[in-house]
Amino acid sequence: MNPVDALLGIFSLGGPVVAILFVMSVLALGVTLYKLWQFAACGVGRHKVLSEALEAWDGGNRQAARARLTESRSYLAPLLGTAMNAADQPGLEGRLDAEAGLALAGLERGFRFLDTVAQLAPLLGLFGTVLGMIEAFQSLQDAGSSVDPSLLAGGIWVALLTTAVGLAVAMPTSMILAWFESRTARERVFADKALRTVLAPGQPDLADVRASGPAAAPSHA
Repeated sequence: MNPVDALLGIFSLGGPVVAILFVMSVLALGVTLYKLWQFAACGVGRHKVLSEALEAWDGGNRQAARARLTESRSYLAPLLGTAMNAADQPGLEGRLDAEAGLALAGLERGFRFLDTVAQLAPLLGLFGTVLGMIEAFQSLQDAGSSVDPSLLAGGIWVALLTTAVGLAVAMPTSMILAWFESRTARERVFADKALRTVLAPGQPDLADVRASGPAAAPSHA
């Protein structure tokens, strides 16, 4: 049996619910492929060049920092370039935060759809199962006293097919969404730290301050 015939057989057994779940899975796959391309094109997670530019800026080498920044293909590079060219302007911090939030919102576009698929697919599968169980018990009632156990068993497994399809759509979608969200969360942290480094260069790292604080304190013993 070729895959097309197998798919049509599943549609005929599961009914319109399975067809809807199939369409949802195709759309979720399309959104996933688009987000993977978008993340790769924007350089999400690849911040080696940006980190080197920020390190040079933090060390006071402004020219080297700007030159290194031009080599980056990250979506954050234009934003950091604006910050470097106008770091002394009043009120710039709020504007840059808003621009960074807008850029990150672009990375999160499509997450709501994936979340909807992950939550709705199991419910649709359960709905199909309930409809199938109702149909199976109606067939059992119509059979009257001549009940064939295979009739009930066949109706039940066909009804459970929709639940299985719903879970098969929801589980990978949920895992993919969680991965995308974790990547975006790391991007948000990096963007915030990068902007603070450009706007307030030469400041000591808080982790280093906390680590050296107790040791640096004079002893009065």
